[in-house]
Amino acid sequence: MSARSSKSGVRLTGEQRLDWLRLIRSENVGPRTFRALLDRCGSAGTALEALPELARRGGAARPGRICSAAEAEREIEAAARRGISLVALPEPGYPARLRMIDDAPPLLCVRGKAEVLHANMIALVGSRNASAAGVKFAERIARELGEAGFIVVSGLARGIDAGAHRASLSTGTVAVLAGGHDHIYPPEHVPLLEQIMPDGAAVSEMPLGWEPRGNDFPRRNRLISGLAVGVVIVEAARRSGSLITARMAAEQGREVFAVPGSPLDPRAEGTNGLLKQGATLVTEAADVLEVVRPILGRKLEGLEEPAGEPPAGPAEPAEDQRTRITGLLSHAPVSIDDLIRQSQSPPAIVRTVLLELELAGRVQRHGGGMVSLV
Repeated sequence: MSARSSKSGVRLTGEQRLDWLRLIRSENVGPRTFRALLDRCGSAGTALEALPELARRGGAARPGRICSAAEAEREIEAAARRGISLVALPEPGYPARLRMIDDAPPLLCVRGKAEVLHANMIALVGSRNASAAGVKFAERIARELGEAGFIVVSGLARGIDAGAHRASLSTGTVAVLAGGHDHIYPPEHVPLLEQIMPDGAAVSEMPLGWEPRGNDFPRRNRLISGLAVGVVIVEAARRSGSLITARMAAEQGREVFAVPGSPLDPRAEGTNGLLKQGATLVTEAADVLEVVRPILGRKLEGLEEPAGEPPAGPAEPAEDQRTRITGLLSHAPVSIDDLIRQSQSPPAIVRTVLLELELAGRVQRHGGGMVSLV
């Protein structure tokens, strides 16, 4: 089953779900690698069998850790006890807009009212160290967006995020978590999360027991923007994580909105910078609605895959091809298209080499089809 398939009613069997969970929880397998493995191997079960050999070809000094069936079964059982569903990418319960992004999680851990994930969403994020005026404005925008029929999605952080969630409790809001559902950050927002549950939901791609680390927050941010048709930034310093969300939104083809602020307030440097770069200026919810409502009438692209033949046999690179492609890589990100052109190798060969290197922990992928050496 393709990781991109989205035909209505497609559901994983229990065995397939176990294999999908084992694969995404295995070492050096992220969402993009997961998709490449399924495209190459045809199923998660076959991919699991292929992992050690692919990593060896990529130069791994030792086999990567593969999640066992027992580990995966324990996670599924623990999730069920907490009321968490593991929704797979091709299943009808998976959020349609999130499915469109290049690095959509193969499995999304969902708790709460899952129906809200199929409503139209607007993301609203901003400074953790927000001003009172900033929080008040975020609450007003969130309330008006909710009254207009939109679900507000945010990251459950202090400041702007918390204000956005609180103002949209009655109309529905989605909290995107950086850690597992049992490791809420910040801890003082556990009561807020419980208030969200009756009419909203919480989602995470991380396993239970996962305590969020610094690099998990940018990873979470791509889900915030991926779920939404547009992202509103309210107060963001020059190096704010909210600007990462704005960048990811632009890469994903989402609308980016920014609330202007005083040039004397460091918390407005980022939002004012976004406005200079072409973000839509927002002083009221109507500014957002005017832009996004025409978009909602368009058909979502990239959600249907035509039925086709099973995947062809995997392309096996010759050693000189592998050496040439690897030699073109450096710590500076380069596009896969440039690698194909400069190596003069077929695209399937280049992708296979990159897959091997990634499973060996030697290559990392970036947005926009860029890769670099670790």
